[in-house]
Amino acid sequence: MSTEIKVPTLGESVTEATIGQWFKKPGDRVELDETIAELETDKVTVEVPAPAAGILEDVAVQAGETVGVGAVLGSIGDGDGSSPAPEKPKAPEAKADRAPETKADYGGGAAGHAAAPAGKSDEAASGGMSPAPSARKIMDEKGLSDGDVEGSGRRGQVLKGDVLDAIGRGAPSSPQETPKAARAPSSPDEESREERVKMTRLRQTIARRLKEAQDTAAMLTTFNEVDMTAVMELRKKYKDLFEKKHGVKLGFMGFFTKAVCHALKEIPAVNAEIDGTDLIYKNYAHIGVAVGTPKGLVVPVVRDADQMTIAEIEKEIGRLGVAARDGKLAMADMQGGTFTISNGGVYGSLMSTPILNAPQSGILGMHKIQDRPVAIAGQVVIRPMMYLALSYDHRIVDGKEAVTFLVRVKDSLEDPERLVLDL
Repeated sequence: MSTEIKVPTLGESVTEATIGQWFKKPGDRVELDETIAELETDKVTVEVPAPAAGILEDVAVQAGETVGVGAVLGSIGDGDGSSPAPEKPKAPEAKADRAPETKADYGGGAAGHAAAPAGKSDEAASGGMSPAPSARKIMDEKGLSDGDVEGSGRRGQVLKGDVLDAIGRGAPSSPQETPKAARAPSSPDEESREERVKMTRLRQTIARRLKEAQDTAAMLTTFNEVDMTAVMELRKKYKDLFEKKHGVKLGFMGFFTKAVCHALKEIPAVNAEIDGTDLIYKNYAHIGVAVGTPKGLVVPVVRDADQMTIAEIEKEIGRLGVAARDGKLAMADMQGGTFTISNGGVYGSLMSTPILNAPQSGILGMHKIQDRPVAIAGQVVIRPMMYLALSYDHRIVDGKEAVTFLVRVKDSLEDPERLVLDL
């Protein structure tokens, strides 16, 4: 008896995924709940556990192919792995006089019409399947017609990835937009030294969302600098006791997250978002923390950070960071953020202008702590200074509010007792 391996539920609003890799091959022994494949969605990587113990009989979908929720990936049969899995009977071979199938045969072109075998549905014979719902949604938003996108799915179905690829190659996304110029071909010498690698779904999503944020929001960045002396001395004084009591190291993110939460309460516009002609103000603070991983940037969320202590924030950031690096973030860990903090300082960045994480209206950029001469009470002294950058959506946040928000963050960090006394 065989057990089907199906695509698990991928989370809210996620309807399809790409097969990242298979960890087992047909004939291999698998145990119950053993990870046998990896799926890449628009947001996270999802592991596929074996639904039963036995022998992996077949793999129905190969790495790189796109599948929907509930699709069958393969099957597991009874056995102990002592012999290869039995081969399934081969389908009758096509007649010799039929031309080999090509992508055009499934894409709805003239060749596809001529080659459509008897018994196929009228839909397939008349040009292939309708675009997937997620693909149709983007096509409608971008003003694309069916002929603008070549489908790679079964029977030429247009998938979401096909639409994104077409837009990236310069397919017109609206009547007002000008198609991008095609990439100039490389010379033979250069081409031999180039490597073409298909973008992962996560990287495609990162690229698309960042560009959409630039195209949609009236983005502006304001800067300030903070003297980190007080936070560094407080951290040095209590870090051992803190770690002993709470089981987690005392870093800078706990202080910055608390400082941001205090500032958001005073300047709620920075914690709001635009929905059509409405403004949605959030009476809670779900703080996204940008984390770099080998597969790209992800932003897990510390939920209700405004109600947490610094120790609780540090523990949650630590948990999310480990999960992100191991590719084990859950969908719930990635959703619902109201404001984001990005720490480029860990990589040595001295100053940057972070891009908004739509639909949020604000993102704080932290940077490298560097000893610099500053004037204090008429004297030039050396202090550990950090540049702060707040990028915000000027459609909802005024310049005065943005500057005030950044000053409040600066005040809390230079006088951390404010965080304890809620001042």
